[in-house]
Amino acid sequence: MSVNENLRNIAIIAHVDHGKTTLVDAMLRQSHVFRSNEQVAERVMDSGDLERERGITILSKNTAILYGDTKINIVDTPGHADFGGEVERVLNMVDGVVLLVDAFEGPMPQTKYVLRKALEQKLKPIVVINKIDRPDQRVNDVYDEVLELFMELDADDDQLDFPCIYATARDGIAKYSMDDDSDTLEPLMETIVKECPAPTGDGEGPLQMMITTLEADEYVGKVAIGRIIRGKVRANQNVILISNGNEETKAKIGKVFVYQGLQRVEVQEASLGEIVALTGLGEVSIGYTVADPENPEALPTINIDEPTLSMTFGVNTSPFAGREGQFVTSRHIRDRLFKETETNVSLRVEETDSADVFKVSGRGELHLSILIETMRREGYELQVGKPEVVYKTINGEKCEPLENLTIEVPQEYMGTVMESLGTRKAELQNMTEVSGYIRMEFVIPARGLIGFRSELLTNTKGNGIMNHVFRGYVPYKGDIPGRSRGSLVAFEQGETTGYGIFSLQDRGTMFIAPNQSVYEGMIVGENSREMDIDINPCKKKNVTNMRTSASDEAIRLVPPRILSLEQALEYINDDELVEVTPENIRLRKTILDRTARGRASKNARK
Repeated sequence: MSVNENLRNIAIIAHVDHGKTTLVDAMLRQSHVFRSNEQVAERVMDSGDLERERGITILSKNTAILYGDTKINIVDTPGHADFGGEVERVLNMVDGVVLLVDAFEGPMPQTKYVLRKALEQKLKPIVVINKIDRPDQRVNDVYDEVLELFMELDADDDQLDFPCIYATARDGIAKYSMDDDSDTLEPLMETIVKECPAPTGDGEGPLQMMITTLEADEYVGKVAIGRIIRGKVRANQNVILISNGNEETKAKIGKVFVYQGLQRVEVQEASLGEIVALTGLGEVSIGYTVADPENPEALPTINIDEPTLSMTFGVNTSPFAGREGQFVTSRHIRDRLFKETETNVSLRVEETDSADVFKVSGRGELHLSILIETMRREGYELQVGKPEVVYKTINGEKCEPLENLTIEVPQEYMGTVMESLGTRKAELQNMTEVSGYIRMEFVIPARGLIGFRSELLTNTKGNGIMNHVFRGYVPYKGDIPGRSRGSLVAFEQGETTGYGIFSLQDRGTMFIAPNQSVYEGMIVGENSREMDIDINPCKKKNVTNMRTSASDEAIRLVPPRILSLEQALEYINDDELVEVTPENIRLRKTILDRTARGRASKNARK
């Protein structure tokens, strides 16, 4: 057995918004990765447009810094539960984790989820309590909560003896204790080098490497990223690729890259424990083993939790189809979806009875909506159905996914939120008061969360915060009431008018503005009552030679409610679809013709 003493591989894990990417930024700056006069964006690791817009990490990313003679490979991971698959696969590349916890919020649902995965893989944890400069920080209580969480997750004695660092990642400060004076991250860097185990293994043995990430490059094709478990890897080396089904394929490595700061640097050879990017391997997937041709041994496959939510993706069939998108056919959509499964390990795509419709399953609404938004920006046009949970049959019984839900609200909204969750089959597990906010912990069927986020924001006037994480499968909990209000549906194609909308405002909330194109079967608003109503927002005022009063001329329109993609997905019922194009998001009925829709509704009631 050999040890690569000058190398450390570590992942930074935490709940969403606890400061992972900000901490990586500070580590990069203090290791002098950037030139002194270089303009660097905030959260430089969040390189995607959607990541920057939403302030969340969606894809795991690799970087590396030098601390003295030691190279530290760092993996920045997503904090949102819907992207948990990204965390699960990259933990195979590291020997330790930096667990970041907010000094006020303490451990949250995703903290528990990612820590469980790390402890199961026997990784060495280093706890960093971040944002200690907050006026409402409660460092001592948070430390105790973290310790309780470790014990709850059955950490072994070595893991329970975790080092704890106190930090303000935004300012690049870390301390061994709250009383220390520090203006750098030196204590954290020292702790990583001292506490995180160096990679060990057979450095001279036959090559063995697991592919954990894939990237597409328009010049060199697929770039396979992973960690060398045994031996060395060289440029132009002949290898065997072993698939998840143990099929063996001959391949030849093109170039070998290692990470240095934010760059990939080409090298001729990389040794045991190094995280490398390889080109030239051809058709390869996540979970494949890259092995020596003389001794092809497969590594254990990566186990990823199953998807819990599914939706249908189909060709846009509305009267406006093909007007705004570049890629509109079923072949375009199919190719794009199956290409996504190559790099998005927790996504599943299945063919259906219809050649124009595909069933796509993922970890949650955000996971699937990010995919839809990405496709939309790439020029795709499609229509998607209502999100549905993925049921399983366990021991002959129908089972559904259950989620741990944590909600923080001001005290005056507590009763409204609990009443709303009661109808969704949620069960209260715990309740605590944290600085004027009530934190409530529930277990709830995943079905009950569909559409709940917008309801929570409405009920709490924007003051509610919710987080949830997958818990497991339980027997079916019974029916959950759906949306309590119907839709306002346009019954003819045309252009909306101010007069037409004004005359319909008392029917409910409108989703459209004047001079907007609509078609028969398009949903233009929410009815204030239970049933759907067919309306005509294109109605024009009759022209007469009669003089009208000033009050008739002054039409005052209530501003329309503009739905985001996530809100649109949460809003629709089983008989409705969301039409997604590069320029618009529209709601529509599955059956556009109102006569056929009425007939189908009657047949369904029989």
